[in-house]
Amino acid sequence: MQHGPAVRRRKLGAELRALRTSAGLTSGEAARLVGWHQSKVSRIETGASGVKPADVRLLLDAYRVADANLRELLLVLAGSDESGGRHHWWHAYRGVLPPTYRDFISLESQASAMRTLETSVVPGLLQTPEYARAVTRAAVDGLDDERLDALVEVRLARQDILRAQPPLELSAVLDEAVLRREVGGPEVMARQLKRLLEAARLPQVRLQVLPFTAGAHVGITGPFVIFSFSHTSDLDVVVLDHLTSSLYLERKEDLQAYTEAFNTLRIHALSPEDSLDYLAVMGDGA
Repeated sequence: MQHGPAVRRRKLGAELRALRTSAGLTSGEAARLVGWHQSKVSRIETGASGVKPADVRLLLDAYRVADANLRELLLVLAGSDESGGRHHWWHAYRGVLPPTYRDFISLESQASAMRTLETSVVPGLLQTPEYARAVTRAAVDGLDDERLDALVEVRLARQDILRAQPPLELSAVLDEAVLRREVGGPEVMARQLKRLLEAARLPQVRLQVLPFTAGAHVGITGPFVIFSFSHTSDLDVVVLDHLTSSLYLERKEDLQAYTEAFNTLRIHALSPEDSLDYLAVMGDGA
């Protein structure tokens, strides 16, 4: 398991190596095209060293990569503040967001699909403002009002990805404990359940409830997120969130294990249709 930046470097390097190979170039030939020493290309491709967005552009031009979406994704992995002319809104919050959270948001913003198991709280992309405030205040100790407001703003701004064109495809399995835990009080939870019901009806959202009656299950060890990217599965990554950091799993065997775990959870969870009914009944009783 690695922290985000190391994973991103290796994934970026592997993708650049694949693009160079597809272009029919050796590393030495690629280096000559951009005016570098061959060792620099090798270090970039193995993830041994970081690479500037400007250098990524040079390589992509040399490899004749015309796919605008793929170029943008690789530039984001290189840490570009701005790619394809689009400003990345979260950079306005650099002072309040830890690097691991910025990493998570940048991946989320470029992913085509997100699969998540939540065992404690509603996924950030589906939280109401009041719920987000209550969760953030509980999770981060000693927050002043200004910093709390900023973190809630970030949480809500992230939700725009569900309204983008094309939108992020979100598939979420929620343990029943998520719905039973009274975050922020009864009124906050009533509005949150209504929000979940509305979200579950969106075509880009697949929401399933994992009831207590399912018993022990493969996700009992904790929540996780799987990001998928439409242009290359080699960039798919699993994210495990911890109190002070996030860990990223990138090996194919890890991705396969978590994908199989998620598929198993979906089987044991209520169907999307039954989950809608379940949420409606809970909302009526809230």
